[in-house]
Amino acid sequence: MSITPEKAAELCVAVKKELSKVIVGQEATIQELLVSLFSKGHCLLIGVPGLAKTLLVKSLSEVIGVEFNRIQFTPDLMPADIIGAELVADHGGKLVFEYQQGPIFSNLLLADEINRTPPKTQAALLEAMQEKRVTVGGQTHVLPDPFLVVATQNPIEQEGTYPLPEAQLDRFMFSLNVGYPSIEEEREIVKQTTIHQEVELSPVITLEEIISIQQLVRELPVSDHVINYAVDLVTATRPGSPRAGAVTNDYIEWGAGPRASQYLILGAKALALFEGRLSPETKDIRAVASSVLQHRIVVNYKATGQGLDAVKVTERLIAEVREETYA
Repeated sequence: MSITPEKAAELCVAVKKELSKVIVGQEATIQELLVSLFSKGHCLLIGVPGLAKTLLVKSLSEVIGVEFNRIQFTPDLMPADIIGAELVADHGGKLVFEYQQGPIFSNLLLADEINRTPPKTQAALLEAMQEKRVTVGGQTHVLPDPFLVVATQNPIEQEGTYPLPEAQLDRFMFSLNVGYPSIEEEREIVKQTTIHQEVELSPVITLEEIISIQQLVRELPVSDHVINYAVDLVTATRPGSPRAGAVTNDYIEWGAGPRASQYLILGAKALALFEGRLSPETKDIRAVASSVLQHRIVVNYKATGQGLDAVKVTERLIAEVREETYA
């Protein structure tokens, strides 16, 4: 099944419109969530409780009509609880091992509070995210297509948590900070949620259309100028590199790897497609840069001492790196 850029843009608008029936505000988060879906990337949502992170992901699954599973991550969760395990089954009096799939076998998986489970279980999920398959008992099982993991993380609770290592954070295309709603949005949220009103969401896009848009994103052409800008931006996060400026050398300990450049281009292509354009521009790179880079850099003690976290340092870095005129 083939799909036109115009149709892809229409479907994106339709998804947003349907989600607005239950989600108030959060336009930027919804936009980048869709960008990651159509770029075949995974998302990390960071925000305090009560900001509708879980509702957003569940509602998205209903609107795009895919199989959805949710895993509540806890300290006692084991890898088999995610990827499945071989169980003993009775087949006509003969006992045999039979593989039982875990909840990871879905198109959209919500990993709720991923930092509450031990590293061994985190690693099992993150390996499956990267490989798009799991191996149990020597047998490999391919995950469904499309496959998107959205993980949530609570930034205000650190006791009893297991922060994801930087190398594993790199598996996520985007790290999205879900902020508080505006006063007007919060008033609307209260109005909608304190009355007896059932809102039914309807699928507005098919599984085949999602896969077609994902293929179209990969096929969109990108100019060398845009690719050079994306690579320059990522290279500028690495201290000591020729592109590194004052922000990087002063505040960054470790910079982003090549996967950041790849995700900058894929995110820019999807964003351009949503706006009906056939090729991304450097403004699209800047639009997704913060979400791609902020979880891929490690700030140093100087930044911490001045109250600068990775988000703030990334914003300064993006403003510092200018477009070059490439030959």
